[in-house]
Amino acid sequence: MVSTGQRTATRLSRAHRWMLAVSGLSVALVVAAMAALYSALPGIAAETGVAQQQLTWVVDGYTLALACLVLPAGALGDRWGRRVVLIAGMAVFTLGSAAPLLFDGPIGLIAARAVAGVGAAFVMPSTLSLLTAGFPEERRGQAVGVWAGVAGSGGALGIIGSGLLLQWLPWQSIFIGMTVIGALLLAASCTVSESIAAERPPLDLWGSVTVAAAVGLVVVAAIEAPARGWLDPLVLGTLCGGVAAAAVFVLIEVRTTHPLLDVRLFRDRGFGSGTVSLTMQFLVSFGLFMLLVQFLQLILGYSPLLASLAMGPMIVPLVAVSLFTHRLVDRFGLRAVTFTGLTLVGGGLLAIARLDLSSGYLDVLGSLLVMSTGMGLSSAPATAAIVAGTPVAKHGVAAAVNDAAREIGAALGIAIAGSVLAAGYSNHIAPALPRLPEAARGPVGDSLAAALQVADRAGPQAQPLIDFAKTAFLQGFQQAGTVLGILMPAAAVVIAAWAPGRPRRRATARRPH
Repeated sequence: MVSTGQRTATRLSRAHRWMLAVSGLSVALVVAAMAALYSALPGIAAETGVAQQQLTWVVDGYTLALACLVLPAGALGDRWGRRVVLIAGMAVFTLGSAAPLLFDGPIGLIAARAVAGVGAAFVMPSTLSLLTAGFPEERRGQAVGVWAGVAGSGGALGIIGSGLLLQWLPWQSIFIGMTVIGALLLAASCTVSESIAAERPPLDLWGSVTVAAAVGLVVVAAIEAPARGWLDPLVLGTLCGGVAAAAVFVLIEVRTTHPLLDVRLFRDRGFGSGTVSLTMQFLVSFGLFMLLVQFLQLILGYSPLLASLAMGPMIVPLVAVSLFTHRLVDRFGLRAVTFTGLTLVGGGLLAIARLDLSSGYLDVLGSLLVMSTGMGLSSAPATAAIVAGTPVAKHGVAAAVNDAAREIGAALGIAIAGSVLAAGYSNHIAPALPRLPEAARGPVGDSLAAALQVADRAGPQAQPLIDFAKTAFLQGFQQAGTVLGILMPAAAVVIAAWAPGRPRRRATARRPH
C-alpha cells in the first residue's frame, strides 16, 4: 500500500509545471526556426536578390551553427548553470532573429541566421537538462516524453506558423514572430529555478574544438552535396575532414581526465541505440518535410497556408503517443518499442513514396499519421535512454548529444532527399529540353516550380509541358521517398538488435505503514 506522503511526493509542484512549460515552448521555438523559412524562400529571393545557393545557407546556416556548438553548450550548462545558459542562449537567439529586419542582404541574412543558431545551441540542451535534473525521478519519464513530443513536432509547427503569417504578411513577419516569442520566453526563462552540476570540472577545450569541426564539416558536406554532387572534391574533402576530426575527438576524449563527452557512454546499449535512433528519425522527418511541402504546393496546387495546415494533423499522434511511451518501455523494453516505432515510420514513408498524380489529400494524411505515430513511439524512448545512460552531473552533455543527433540527422535528411529529388527530376525532364526555346531550357531543367512559371507565361498551349514536368518531379519524389523509406526499416533492425530488451522485474519488499 502507498502512503499519502508517497502519493503527495509524486505530484508536480507549480514550479515543476512552469519549468516544463517554459522548456517545452523554448525547444519548440528553436526547432520550429529550422523549418519556418521553407515557404518564405521564394519571397526572400524575389525581394533581396539572394541566389539559390545562398538561399540554402539562409536556411542551413542556422542548423550548422546549432549542430557545431550544441555539445560544448551542454557542458557549459552543467558548469555555469542550466538556467543561466538558457537565458543567454534565448537572448542571442532573439537578437539573431531580429537582425534580418535591419540587414536583409544575402550576407546579412546568412550571418543573422548563424547568430540565431548559436543561441539555439545553448537553448536546446538547457531545456532538457533542466527537466532531467529538476524533476522527481518517478515523473522524469513523463517530462521527457512531453519534451520529446514537442521537439519532434517543432518542424511541423514552424511550417504551419510561417504559412499562416505568409497568407497575409510579407516574409519579414516570420522574423518578427520569432523575435517576439523569443523575447517572451527570455523573460519566462528568468523565472525558473537554477540547476548546476555538483562537480564543475574544467571545460574540455580541445574536445570542443574537434567535435565542432567534425560536426561542422560533415554538415557542410551534407549541405553542398545536393548542388555539387556527392563526388565533388569539396564535398569529399569536407566529409573526409569531418571523419578525421571525429577520430581525433575520440582519441582526445579517451585520454583526457575530464572529457567533454565520455565516448565510453556509447558502450551503454540504451545510450548508443537511442542516439542513432534519434539521428535516423530526424533524417527521415526533415527529408519528408522538404518533399511533402513541394508535393502539396506543386502537385496538389495548395497555397503555402493550406500546405502548412495539411501537415498539421501529424502533430496529434506524435505528441499523444509520446506521453505514455515510458510505460510501454517499462513493460515491453526499449527494443520492442523502438523497433515497432521505426517500422511504422518506414511504412508511412514507403506509402508516401507511392503518391502520384491521382493521389489526393486523404492518401497523404493516412501515410502521414502512420509515420507520426511511429515517431511518437520511438522519439521519447530514445531521448529517455540517452538521459538514463548518463550520470546526473552530465545531463547537460546528455541533452547536447540528444540535440546534436537531431541536428545532424536533419541536415543529412535534407541533403539526401534534395539530391535524390533533384537527380530524378533532371534525368526525367532532360528529353523535353531540346524541344523548348533556349531561354526556357535552364529554368525548366532546374525545378518544377520554375517550369510551372515558364508554362504560365506560355499560356494554354503549354499544358503538355506542365504534365511532363509534373511527371518528372514525381519520379524524383518517389525515388527520394523510397530511399528514405528503405533506410528506416534497415535502421530499425540494426537499432533493435543494439537496444536493450525487456527490463527485468525486481521484487520489492513492502514496508509496513
